[in-house]
Amino acid sequence: MQHSTGYIIGFAAAVCLVASLFVAGSAVGLKDLQDANKRLDVQKKVLTVAGLMDADAGLSAEEVGALYTASIQPKAIELSTGDPAPDVDVASYDQRMATKGDATSVEAPENASKILRLPNEIVVFDIVEDGELKGLILPIEGYGLWGFLYGYLALEPDARTIRGITFYDHGETPGLGGEVDNPRWKALWQGRLAFDERGTPKISVKKGIAGSVEEDPYHVDGLSGATITSRGVTNLVRFWLGDDGFGPYLDKYRANSSPAGARRS
Repeated sequence: MQHSTGYIIGFAAAVCLVASLFVAGSAVGLKDLQDANKRLDVQKKVLTVAGLMDADAGLSAEEVGALYTASIQPKAIELSTGDPAPDVDVASYDQRMATKGDATSVEAPENASKILRLPNEIVVFDIVEDGELKGLILPIEGYGLWGFLYGYLALEPDARTIRGITFYDHGETPGLGGEVDNPRWKALWQGRLAFDERGTPKISVKKGIAGSVEEDPYHVDGLSGATITSRGVTNLVRFWLGDDGFGPYLDKYRANSSPAGARRS
C-alpha cells in the first residue's frame, strides 16, 4: 500500500524525534560515568608523571583514587599572576574548554608553540608525602609537527630540577615524533635542569645525543628523525616555564617556599 508524502514525512520526523530523545537520554544518563572516567584519566596521568604509578600498572579505579588523594593536591591559580583562584572547581575544570571562551581566556602573545589563547585560571598539582612537598606538576601544551601535544611536566621542590614529563594526547608520527610516548625517552628528562642560574628557561631537546645529567644538564636526547617534533617540545616547555606561562607562579613559589622538603602548613 502506498502512503502519501505527508505520511512519509511525518513518520520520518517521528522516528527522528524518538531517536534524538533516546540519544539525549543516554547522554544525560551516562554523564556521571563520563565525568568519573575523565577524573580517573587525569589522576592516572598526574600520578604517572609524578613517578608514583607505572603507566601500565593494573590498578583499580579505587586504588588510583586512593593513591591520588594521598599524594596529590590540585589547586587552581590565576595564570597571569600566580595567585590562588579559590573559586575554580579543580575536579571539573577543563583547560581546553576554558581557552575557547572569551570570558575564560585571553589572547596569547605571539609564540613559537602556536598557542593562540591562554586560560585565565589553570590547575596545577602539588606532590605531597606525609605533609611534605615533594614536587610540582604543571600542564603543558604546544604545537609539534602535525598538531598540538598535551602533557604534564613535573618539577622537584626546588622548582628547577625536572622530575618527569609525559605527553598523553598528540598526533605525531608513530616511531618518529610519536616517541614522545616512549618511557625510555621520557626517563632521560629526570634530573635535568629546567632553568639556568638566573632563572631563565634553558632546557631543550637537542639534535643528537645529550651528555649525562652532570655534564649536560640543560639538554635531552633528540628524537631520531623527528627534528620538528623535538623543536616543538623545546618550544612548548620553555613557553610554559616562561613569563607568559607559569613564570609568575613559580616566582612566587620560590619566594614563599621553605627549603626543599620542608613541612607544609
